[in-house]
Amino acid sequence: MSGAHEEWKPGRRIIHTRIKPFAPYDMEGPVQRDMSVIELSYDRDDRQGAYLIRMEPGAETIAHEHPFREEFIILEGELIESDGTILKAGDFVMYEPGTVHNSRTEKGCLLLGIDWKRG
Repeated sequence: MSGAHEEWKPGRRIIHTRIKPFAPYDMEGPVQRDMSVIELSYDRDDRQGAYLIRMEPGAETIAHEHPFREEFIILEGELIESDGTILKAGDFVMYEPGTVHNSRTEKGCLLLGIDWKRG
């Protein structure tokens, strides 16, 4: 099955993220209007997989605990972590299970995140 935003072939799925619309962001509970997401391989039941998050200028995540390892790389813009660390395009971050944090952006940000059980 193929469509404008995705292609499915035996053993392969392609998501055209340049044209696929982002959905409202609600991964920490309530919808946050200044954030949006494309769930690439993310499975909401297992809370694992890859996703793109776009944060508009001034957006801030709700503080949350990670049940699994979270890794993300900043693709565009800047992200400010709860301890004041400023992350820029190309910076990669890894949070171990059980860590708690939140992030905000003043300029806007696009990141690729991956949540996975370490094993």
